[in-house]
Amino acid sequence: MAEILTLTLNPAVDVATSVDTIVDTRKLRCSAARRDPGGGGINVARVLHRLGADCEALYLAGGPLGRTLGAMIEAEGVPATCVGIAGETRENFSVRENSTGREFRFVLPGPVLAEAEWQACLRHLGELAIAPRYLVLSGSVPPGVPDDIYARIAGIARQRGTRVVLDSSGAPLAAALAAGVFLVKPSLSELCTLAGHALEDDAQRLDAARRIVRAGGAAIVALTLGEQGALVVTADRALRVRAFAVPVASSIGAGDSFVAAMVWAVNRGMSFNETLRYAVAAASASLLAEGTRLCDRDQVERIYRELASADLVAVGAQPSTRPVGTVAGSATLTGVRESKGDR
Repeated sequence: MAEILTLTLNPAVDVATSVDTIVDTRKLRCSAARRDPGGGGINVARVLHRLGADCEALYLAGGPLGRTLGAMIEAEGVPATCVGIAGETRENFSVRENSTGREFRFVLPGPVLAEAEWQACLRHLGELAIAPRYLVLSGSVPPGVPDDIYARIAGIARQRGTRVVLDSSGAPLAAALAAGVFLVKPSLSELCTLAGHALEDDAQRLDAARRIVRAGGAAIVALTLGEQGALVVTADRALRVRAFAVPVASSIGAGDSFVAAMVWAVNRGMSFNETLRYAVAAASASLLAEGTRLCDRDQVERIYRELASADLVAVGAQPSTRPVGTVAGSATLTGVRESKGDR
């Protein structure tokens, strides 16, 4: 079994194209389409594979598009296992408006899963001969699947000593945090939803993230803030990571690249600072790539080298007596106090 397993319940064939200007009611002549395997966990596995991680993608797929998806994953050389379903795997569609640089993303709901199909996925995870060190649960939950599916999977993983990394939204995200995970990566809008109100500044965002940690929802909260960078919080440390300025070709998969690099670095025992620099570097490198191509290893390493320690800033008063500044250097994320979901 691979050290890192990703799960994608609702994968997609991602189609990306561009047009000069988007105008309603008219035929718009698009550029040649680019097609890539998609869905949160699959994207994470693609980046992990490019970084040289020992990883595998587990996903549910069916129909002709499901076979196309499988062929694409195989072509990239990503180790993968497909749990077959009766429904047709979805397509997602994105269009870049060249005149403005705006990106329009159209996301379909995906096939309705029968109970036997998602239960088969749970059985597969429970029957793995060797449990992975990390399990990344990423992406939306398809119709027919209960909102607590990620919480159930987190329970299975906990029993086998696997650390769960979560990147989702809505009710599935909230339910999984109630069960407890090792690391969660919300966007700002997702954290606002969890908090129940707008989070206007770093102080409010830090407080909301710490509430999740104190409640045992996650040992690490990695809040991604787009062009504002990221804020990463544990029980006794908090670092604000500045964004790295790059020309944006596409924002698709930047968050998935962030997650992949973070898990890769944590699994390798890198320091707190190194881990966050790699995560930002991977997200930034992904922005350089058109459509759903995601980041390139050489670009990740280049941006990582250009990111300085000055780009990482300790923020907020800490609940412990140890100053935040002491987390720099050799302190690693593997030693953080675990959430209730990792005990």
